[in-house]
Amino acid sequence: MAPFIRLTDVAIDFPVFDAQSVGLINALFRFEGLRKSGAPARARTVSALRHVNLELTSGSRVGLIGHNGAGKSTLLRVLSGVYEPTHGQLQVQGSVSALTDLMLGMDPEASGLDFIVTRGIVMGMSRREAQALIADVREFTELSDRLYMPVRTYSTGMLLRLAFAVATAISPDILLMDEVVGAGDARFQAKAQCRLQQLMSRVNILVLASHNDELLRRFCTEALLLRNGELVHRGPVDDCLALYHAPA
Repeated sequence: MAPFIRLTDVAIDFPVFDAQSVGLINALFRFEGLRKSGAPARARTVSALRHVNLELTSGSRVGLIGHNGAGKSTLLRVLSGVYEPTHGQLQVQGSVSALTDLMLGMDPEASGLDFIVTRGIVMGMSRREAQALIADVREFTELSDRLYMPVRTYSTGMLLRLAFAVATAISPDILLMDEVVGAGDARFQAKAQCRLQQLMSRVNILVLASHNDELLRRFCTEALLLRNGELVHRGPVDDCLALYHAPA
């Protein structure tokens, strides 16, 4: 079956607690079935996504456009399975790789080699398949023997290079990206851009969130405009950019 993404009336709500309900002491009292004061703890929810309906099929190259807080990163995390919809249905056919939260779950005491294998397994590979990534990642990152050291000894740039290399070492059916990773000096960034372009050309479906207009024009054939968690327009990239930049 060809890869696809389908969202039906998807919503994401996050609980927001008032000041009284977030303190450790109050939490302990509630755990024991008591209250520190007579006032009840209150919580409300905020909507990060509202009633999103979307279908992407093989060949889709889609940009996500919107101001900070519009819902772009939340939508990517829904598509990657990090967030489960509060309401509605998500259907995904095909393997997914997300270049978002690249260092999520990184154990600072683990070696670079351990990180490569663990992240490969998390991405759905067998241990043997994950171990087969090591040679490629070693060559690309230029970390050499540092891969035997705990990642807590790495600089931020080294961490990003390692996480980026592992995330781009496989060719998924669906690639989700939040901006473009920049790590290292100009020479390494050029190397990373080349690797990324090759990967994007191979995937069946690309979803790219970015504030870079030229990047969106270069890699995407259509775009989604998000405002306050709602999908307000779908169309050609330039049309969505014009709406995005239009005066309020």
